[in-house]
Amino acid sequence: MPNSTLVLVARVFLALLFIAGGYGKLAGGPAGFAGYLGSLGFPAPLLFAWATIAVELIGGIFVLVGFQTRLAAYALAAFCVASAVVAHFDFADQNQMTQFLKNLGLAGGFLLLAATGPGTLSVDGRRR
Repeated sequence: MPNSTLVLVARVFLALLFIAGGYGKLAGGPAGFAGYLGSLGFPAPLLFAWATIAVELIGGIFVLVGFQTRLAAYALAAFCVASAVVAHFDFADQNQMTQFLKNLGLAGGFLLLAATGPGTLSVDGRRR
């Protein structure tokens, strides 16, 4: 059984990136992010912007508190892979390649979280 304190720290580290990202997109106005999505060729970019904000905020909060952790971790892993392929698949640009690999690394962390569970220091752990 993994150390619950370390699992909690890992959940916090993973969640902060998504909560901050979702909040930043929300606070900065979803229209700006929708413009970026439109430049990538997304249909209905404002709809996708709001969906991204929801996934990042809700998924991040669920992972942070350890609620429906496995489901949230699978969803965020899929989100990370999808966003890597759709938005960062330009290996001629060193920054985009770094972002691509970062997203794959995050997906790996979320898959590991889904496999091990949230630990006892979580809402899911308390409900057992």
